[in-house]
Amino acid sequence: MIANISILLISTLCIVYAGGIVYAYTFSDKLIFPRFAPSYEDTEEILKLQSDDGESISALYLAANDAKHLLLYSHGNGEDLGEIRPLLEDFRSRGIAVFAYDYPGYGTSTGTASEVGVYAATEAAYRYVTQTLGYAPKAITLYGRSLGSGPSCYLAEHYPVGGLILDGAFSSTFRVMTRVKILPWDKFDNVARLPSIQCPTLLLHGTEDSTVPFAHALQNSAAIRGIKHTVWVEGAGHNDLIEQSGAAYWDTVLPFIQQEL
Repeated sequence: MIANISILLISTLCIVYAGGIVYAYTFSDKLIFPRFAPSYEDTEEILKLQSDDGESISALYLAANDAKHLLLYSHGNGEDLGEIRPLLEDFRSRGIAVFAYDYPGYGTSTGTASEVGVYAATEAAYRYVTQTLGYAPKAITLYGRSLGSGPSCYLAEHYPVGGLILDGAFSSTFRVMTRVKILPWDKFDNVARLPSIQCPTLLLHGTEDSTVPFAHALQNSAAIRGIKHTVWVEGAGHNDLIEQSGAAYWDTVLPFIQQEL
């Protein structure tokens, strides 16, 4: 009797686990990459990059007079170039040149967003800023905001850069829901990449973040083997970190970007 119950329990758990795998494989991209209307239209300012998977990636370059440093910005999952432009302009007004891009299916970029497609888009952006704009890798600081932490960690692991900023970063996308790794694969597995990243890393996270809980920041921090700086903003959530930080945000981020070349 007990053996039969054990077999039934194990069988049920296996069915539930298999169902979870199928669900994650089928629906995870729809949850990670919500679809919404573009907040901007193509103009002469909007660059068109060609990614290795054949998509046309929309991008924006905001040059700053005599700027020696470039911020390569990867945005969150519910925004595009038009919505993040005010922040990009804030960086430019402080003497930092900025380059940002949209993921496939975001803004006026073609295609449909996926992990592989996002990596192809961020590689296209990196090629453009190094080969076309001529920035040296050590002059480039990557900024990954929320979902953007995924492509930023990918770039930092595979290409030379001067620094990496992670703002509201998850340890992985699946762990946002499950807290621990329970599936045989994951998406945007930052915590697995961080030990291999050699450049200095700055972690920014709100202690009251209910979208990407603060525990993710602690996991990411513990995984870093190189030079790291952490800024935990007391009382800040996922979308108000800069407002809650006030001047401390710029007093921390700007010196990190403007490190001696």
